[in-house]
Amino acid sequence: MQTATKEFLTKLDELCEKRKQEIRSAPDELEIKGTAYYVSRDGDDNGDGLTPETAWRTLDKVSSAELLPGDGVLFRRGDLFRGSVATKDGVSYGAWGTGDKPKLYGWDKDLADPALWYEADSEHHIWKLNDTILDVGTLVFNHGQAHSIKLIPSYIDGHFVCRNDESKLFEMSHEMTTDLDIYWHFDSILTTIPSKGKDFPIPDMLSPNSRGELYLRCDKGNPGEVFDSIEALTRRSMFGVGMNANVCIDNLCIKYVGLHAVAAGGECSRGLHVTNCEIGWIGGTIQHYFGTDPNFPRGGRGMVTRFGNGIEIYGGCDDYLVSNCYVYQVYDAGMSHQITTHGKKRTMTNVTYRDNLVERCVYSIEYFLEMNKGDTESYMDGIEMCGNILRESGYGWGQQRHNTDTPAHIKGWSYTNKARNYTIHDNIFDRAAYRMLHLVAEEQESCPAMYANTYVQHLGNMIGQYGANAEKEPDIEIFDERAEEKIASVFKDKEAKVYAIG
Repeated sequence: MQTATKEFLTKLDELCEKRKQEIRSAPDELEIKGTAYYVSRDGDDNGDGLTPETAWRTLDKVSSAELLPGDGVLFRRGDLFRGSVATKDGVSYGAWGTGDKPKLYGWDKDLADPALWYEADSEHHIWKLNDTILDVGTLVFNHGQAHSIKLIPSYIDGHFVCRNDESKLFEMSHEMTTDLDIYWHFDSILTTIPSKGKDFPIPDMLSPNSRGELYLRCDKGNPGEVFDSIEALTRRSMFGVGMNANVCIDNLCIKYVGLHAVAAGGECSRGLHVTNCEIGWIGGTIQHYFGTDPNFPRGGRGMVTRFGNGIEIYGGCDDYLVSNCYVYQVYDAGMSHQITTHGKKRTMTNVTYRDNLVERCVYSIEYFLEMNKGDTESYMDGIEMCGNILRESGYGWGQQRHNTDTPAHIKGWSYTNKARNYTIHDNIFDRAAYRMLHLVAEEQESCPAMYANTYVQHLGNMIGQYGANAEKEPDIEIFDERAEEKIASVFKDKEAKVYAIG
């Protein structure tokens, strides 16, 4: 084991900066076999989109257009587009022109406008947004200089109550004690489905009309005057893929989205390729209120689950590629493939995560195959994670979550995770607040083959877990003076390079 000297860490930073700039400056190489359609901020949705001079203008037009397999939609570089995109089978989405990657942001407007805010509680410096808004995962100020902390009460028996004391009603003025705290209030539409066995109503997060009131504590005055930019991560995905086949997303900058940057799922998503993209500040919105939460503080509190992942497939998949992407500051996972089968056969095959730079996500890469309700036939086959630089898991804004001890660079949880032809090689794992790796399966044969990875970690922190869980959970291995030996013997990575930060 070697010492991670100041010189070594400086070179590592330089390597990451070089990778970041290479991704940001990647050339446009999409091959459009069908019709190419152009989109620009000075375009017109009434145009035909067939030339830069007759380009479309909005993401709504892109979503509603009748596109055919082989077609491509190209966004002009340097432009900013807001909203979301409903993809079509076999269609590619990329860039044209010169300059920075096209920017696609989730909410309809930048909130740094003094006219959008009024002071609702002068004593506690609480400001209210004039318009209702979809649930907000967080607010990002001045493009990452600061972000908000979201206060989320539980909803039990018709009342919002404090999560750490369900006998205490949630009172905004008492709880918003820190500058830039936010609270989103919505209870105008209620449902009892789902309720995890409880029969009290809960806010209906699935309603398209689930727009609520947003409150922000800002001690320095009107937020629209204090900040040059305020971006809201609202409850939308940027690219809704679903089970559309052979969708390619290339060379786009996707930011400030409260669900997922790219969301696919269903029985089998085939041919999803995400390449050369920058994806940042994703997730944090409420998935649902229901039942009780086994993780907070250790069971018994009202459950509030939050989204989301940068690039996600929830379901079966084949030919899934994420390559040469820069992904950062995601509430949950930078990229993932995952499914709970509920008794149905689901296969996840030919999945590749290659040459990506992932920074400050809770999980850099997440996967799981939870086989339940009698399912014995599902499996993963041909999973490869290679050439990635995965940095600082558990150090980003997602650590405002309540279950703070779950982060990992590669997070497989402790499910059946039946797999074959699964390899993890030639990656750099650079510091993790908790586990570096969580690689557990019911059978040892389903754990990945590991080789030629580089590990950089603080002495005393964790390497993580590896192995079969049929009889009991594998031990958590600590990154100590024997870390290199443990990585070779337990994780089977005999060609590893291991660097300790003292």
